[in-house]
Amino acid sequence: MNSSIKDQIEQFKQRNQNRGRLLVSCPDQPGIVSAISQFLFSFDANIIESSQYSTNPEGGTFFIRIEFECPFLKTKESEMVQQFYEIATNFSMDWRLTPVYKVKKAAIFVSKELHCLMELLWEWQSGDLMTDIALVISNHEESRDVVEGLNIPFYYIPANKEIRKQVEEKQLQLLNEYDIDVIVLARYMQILTPKFVEANSKKIINIHHSFLPAFIGARPYERAHERGVKIIGATAHFVTNDLDEGPIIEQDIARVDHRSDVDTLKKIGRSIERSVLARAVKWHIEDRIIVHQNKTIVF
Repeated sequence: MNSSIKDQIEQFKQRNQNRGRLLVSCPDQPGIVSAISQFLFSFDANIIESSQYSTNPEGGTFFIRIEFECPFLKTKESEMVQQFYEIATNFSMDWRLTPVYKVKKAAIFVSKELHCLMELLWEWQSGDLMTDIALVISNHEESRDVVEGLNIPFYYIPANKEIRKQVEEKQLQLLNEYDIDVIVLARYMQILTPKFVEANSKKIINIHHSFLPAFIGARPYERAHERGVKIIGATAHFVTNDLDEGPIIEQDIARVDHRSDVDTLKKIGRSIERSVLARAVKWHIEDRIIVHQNKTIVF
């Protein structure tokens, strides 16, 4: 990556060397917030931001996201994790504690259309998307120049259903080699196999060019035009083995009318797609998302 972007990331790490994030979901009951607060206090941590939600105070599920400052977090991290296991066991918690200075590594998959990739790269260059874009993988060559121009490794891997197994083996090898935390499908027009999805559960974010659950699958703009829709939209979601039916992270829409032909719908849609995907990726790398059943809680 460029030296200016490296400097941005290093400065971010330095500013946040003592900042952590704690995400918790568990059966709702009295004492959860108190136990977490006492735990953080025992490590001299100060809560900077806290958001919580319960599906039902009686018999529901409780969710909380806390951002905190803790002196000497790097040296305390291991002990904090070990001690929190006891609290988590007592309250049947699903949880994760993440130091903010550990910047997540991202891999972007893209095909021919580059608008979503370009938005992500712009947000990344400006410092608004604080991630390490470690590599870009594509089944087309269109994005090579712009990617390599930013000193990001680019891998051209032709793909079709006849060679999908070999393609994904190469992709998985690269993801492991670069130690990737999140995979972004920026209009990558290939269906992933169950093996690939299971190997990267809750790590793959896709942008679908329709307002789901409408127009799942291919050619949504053409089908929307045929139906004479009055709104079009885009949906960012986690990928599961059910096509375009994974937990929804973010959506947006725009109004259209009978004068909007397919090309107009696509033009409007591209603008929505890129902003929706960028927001979803940003929320993910900021640890703002908890997946619950087939839905997301976004703090």
